[in-house]
Amino acid sequence: QVQLVESGGGLVQAGGSLRLSCAASGRPLSSYVLAWFRQAPGKERDFATAIRWSTGSTYYADSVKGRFTISRDNAKNTVYLQMNSLRPEDTAVYYCAASGRWSPFLTSLESYDAWGQGTQVTVSS
Repeated sequence: QVQLVESGGGLVQAGGSLRLSCAASGRPLSSYVLAWFRQAPGKERDFATAIRWSTGSTYYADSVKGRFTISRDNAKNTVYLQMNSLRPEDTAVYYCAASGRWSPFLTSLESYDAWGQGTQVTVSS
């Protein structure tokens, strides 16, 4: 099973930017989908974005489309989340997740079998 370690969270003012990283290890990622979910206080964990490792195809929730960009570095086995134009409602714990195969249900928690420990992102108004 792949292991995931996130980094890069922190405190930022509204309108600012942050970049999160998720380093993957333990398995070749060629068949994997890597995703970012987020969980705000008192709310469910929601899908934000995903990338299909083999093709680089990306997918975004409407709430982050146009502001967030997911990308990957094949050499480093790392996926990134560039977050721009941050809003207070983006405040959440951000989790990296991995699925060993493509699924049409990639926005669903149940599609993923490995999770990172999470990193806190706080956006002040």
